[in-house]
Amino acid sequence: MKPILEKLRGGDRRSIGRSDEVVEHVLRSPLLFHDLFQGFYQEDVIIRMRTADAIEKITAKKPELLIPYKTDFLNLITQIDQIEVLWHFAQIIPRLPLTPEERTAAFHIVEGYLSNKSAIVQASSLQCLYELALQQSDLRDIAIRHLQQGQKSKHKAVQTRCRKLLSEKLI
Repeated sequence: MKPILEKLRGGDRRSIGRSDEVVEHVLRSPLLFHDLFQGFYQEDVIIRMRTADAIEKITAKKPELLIPYKTDFLNLITQIDQIEVLWHFAQIIPRLPLTPEERTAAFHIVEGYLSNKSAIVQASSLQCLYELALQQSDLRDIAIRHLQQGQKSKHKAVQTRCRKLLSEKLI
């Protein structure tokens, strides 16, 4: 196992462990992004979770690092159903330079995340749908319907996110 992934081992799902250290290391040495990305393919759920956390934080600052992995990433969003990974996927997807066809496909995949039991996954997914609709107007009406439906969620976090996004009136 690559040393960068070794730093993500151990502990439990309630902790990000050393993922912030990994983020700083990769931001200083972007060539390590390749090794980090391999964490998505690990059997260890802790490594996958922390890989997602680190990649989300890294791509917030350097989204271009994900470009060579776009196809792999778009495949992963259909294959991994781990809650702690899904909410990070939803945060990362709008950062990708997607074609209209890829964006529409990603949008529909993320729509499937809305049925996840996790309020964090649902709220992050609604944010993702909103951001994708900002990038592609033909997704607007569907995103609005999801946000309106989300206002009726049993989860306060989901209701709040939907109200906030609908009040921005950007879509």
